Amino acid sequence: MVGIVCISCPTLYRKLKELECHNEVVLLEFDKRFECYGDEFIFYDYNDPLGFEERWKGTCDVVVLDPPFLSEECLTKVSETVKFLNPKFIILCTGAVMEPYAQSLLDLRPCKFKPTHTRKLGNEFKCFANYNMDEFCS
Repeated sequence: MVGIVCISCPTLYRKLKELECHNEVVLLEFDKRFECYGDEFIFYDYNDPLGFEERWKGTCDVVVLDPPFLSEECLTKVSETVKFLNPKFIILCTGAVMEPYAQSLLDLRPCKFKPTHTRKLGNEFKCFANYNMDEFCS
């Protein structure tokens, strides 16, 4: 059983490894530079949302995702991956404009917690979850 799956969020993956998280952490990522993480790296192309081993089905507790594009099409495909993984907890970090799709595709609600980027983004960034994440972030 994998504790945490990071989809398209290598910075979070690295931070969890630095913190010596007690759960197994896996990175699903398109950028093959991250193959240096060995078995914890799984090549992931959102255009092929189920294009990885069947053995990962239903094997994780938490999925954190930061889809590469602010589009319904991208989030729809990444949502297929999330549903396949079937985690108990889902955290989505994306633009605020994606709120209707976060709700309709994954039944996620906005959180008070506001993720930040070191590079200033031109769009408002939000966090969505399928549980009351604010309880843990206050």
